[in-house]
Amino acid sequence: MTADAAALPRPADLPRLRTEPARDDDPAMPRRAVVEQVMGLPVSLHVRGPGAHGDAVAAALAAAYERLRADDATFSPYRPDSVVSRVRDGRARLAGCGPRVRLVASLCDEARERTDGAFDAVRPDPVTGRRWWDPTGLVKGWAVQDAVRGLREELERLGRRHGGYDLLAVAGGDVAVACARTDTPDWVVGVEDPADRARLLATVRLRTGAVATSGTAARGAHVHDPRTGVAATRLASATVVGPSLLWADVDATALLVDGRPDPAPLPGWFRRQVDSTALLRAA
Repeated sequence: MTADAAALPRPADLPRLRTEPARDDDPAMPRRAVVEQVMGLPVSLHVRGPGAHGDAVAAALAAAYERLRADDATFSPYRPDSVVSRVRDGRARLAGCGPRVRLVASLCDEARERTDGAFDAVRPDPVTGRRWWDPTGLVKGWAVQDAVRGLREELERLGRRHGGYDLLAVAGGDVAVACARTDTPDWVVGVEDPADRARLLATVRLRTGAVATSGTAARGAHVHDPRTGVAATRLASATVVGPSLLWADVDATALLVDGRPDPAPLPGWFRRQVDSTALLRAA
């Protein structure tokens, strides 16, 4: 694991995606990009490779968005008929929910253990103080990762005869990448400097893996320590690069709670994640 900490002013919450030159009109390497509003944020899917503009790829992309919409209907706390709302209101119990919901509940338990309690889906409401189950901090990364997995499997089937497809997903400020081709450049993800949005604070080159950022620049101090209910304000943002979008997203949120400005070390629970890198920025 490598880790960097820097006291940088007001980092951007949303990484700007920048790619190496790959013209959409190049017949040898077409690229398709689609964006839809799902789970309350823009989710864009990018496919690169021969046949990217074909009907089969379009159908695979549509299926990925359908999967995301289904998960949103199940887990959104803003829908009165969602499972999360029914559990919150006492109209349902987690033990009686379907396997997909129980899987998310199990992952939330794992996230709490992984982060020594800095991430917990059972948390106090910042207004009422009542503790309730809200897995939305995990569900976004998990749902996008799962949709990418299904899309990647379908693209592998479609691309067997011509070298496969590269895939990139951007959900708000989180990015997941999977490249099947060997003749394409890396995807390059950059984090903007909010003081000068033409300048990048950092760039990450990826062929597989994920980048996730949690911070206060876009939504203010919206992340709370689940152990106390107090807003996390020491850091302006935490960015994590790792192999899994699910865990990069969880770790970024937990680091916003538990991380300290430079030169304090990263918390012990993150130092145990040997396959991840973190960049923390002071508020």
